[in-house]
Amino acid sequence: MFNRLRAYFRINQKYLPVIFFMCGFIWDTLTLGRIDRLYDRIILSTYMISLSTCLYLYNVADDGKWKETFFEKYEKYLPLAIQFFLGGLCSAYVIYFSRSVTLTKTLSFFIILVVLLFANELLKQRISNKYLQFSAYFFMNFTFFTFFIPVLIKQMSTFIFIVSGIISLTSTVLLIAFIYGVSPSTRKEISKSKTLGLIVGIYLMINAFYYFSLIPPVPLALETGLAAHQIEKVNGDYEITYQSEVWYKFWRKNDLTYIQIPDTNVYVFTSIFAPTALEKSVAHHWQWKNPQSGKWETADRIEYQITGGRDNGYRGFTFKSNIQEGQWKVDVITEEGHIIGLVRFDVVMGNTSDNLGLVTRTF
Repeated sequence: MFNRLRAYFRINQKYLPVIFFMCGFIWDTLTLGRIDRLYDRIILSTYMISLSTCLYLYNVADDGKWKETFFEKYEKYLPLAIQFFLGGLCSAYVIYFSRSVTLTKTLSFFIILVVLLFANELLKQRISNKYLQFSAYFFMNFTFFTFFIPVLIKQMSTFIFIVSGIISLTSTVLLIAFIYGVSPSTRKEISKSKTLGLIVGIYLMINAFYYFSLIPPVPLALETGLAAHQIEKVNGDYEITYQSEVWYKFWRKNDLTYIQIPDTNVYVFTSIFAPTALEKSVAHHWQWKNPQSGKWETADRIEYQITGGRDNGYRGFTFKSNIQEGQWKVDVITEEGHIIGLVRFDVVMGNTSDNLGLVTRTF
């Protein structure tokens, strides 16, 4: 049976990268759920450890390390294994990062992940480029630790991010140094200074993304964001009354024309997912776009504390009265200023006779 499987791989070799790519992504989509779940942590840790191991095994294979050993006949599959684990990690990050209602200005970092995810399909043709191997590995490694450590210690802050980056940088440099030391072929192919320069460059790039709030503050994720006309808490649940969009605008629940009835409040309701036992201060940053200057002006910033652990997110809301017409947005942000999500709406004045198309939903 194994011989038939090898024959199938040889015949369909050109399709294997696509197959492994799709398998990794489909598997993660079906199996990954909460980032703080033990299963998810085991899967991500297994991917990271396996990727590190395969990277070592592949790079020493050119030195004849596995000649006349049991592993020799399997070393040809190492590029596919590296691709599978890179694809698995990348798809997991895409799944987690895409959980927010909107990516707002963190879209650029998300695009990098998506590009890496799809570019991974072509990695087999480029896997011999050790600079590419180590650069992709470090990017995945850094992203892994920014996920894993806050979940593990149930804290997240700028200090924790810096610690995560240092751990990632150290572990990557140690792995590359070890491979460099035991593999003569690696020493011939790469320059230590160029490799270190690439790694440090990626390290500085990710830190710059964090400094300018271009990285979503995972493991936090905005599950729901709504501009509402009325909110009531009944038996521990929130009954939210909001305008429903027509069916073909289903994507605009957080980006709609809000009809404001005089002398009523405008509410913004959010549910924010956070890992179990993680406590964090977040804020609703209310902003109005001045039509004359074209700039967003802060109308209010209201903070509250969230506690993780609820599958559908920690629920909270803020509201404003005497709101003026125009474009509004409410950034849902951490105390460090990183954007978890965004709720947009255009306010127009109406009256009680208007058909608002209100619906009430329980959260």
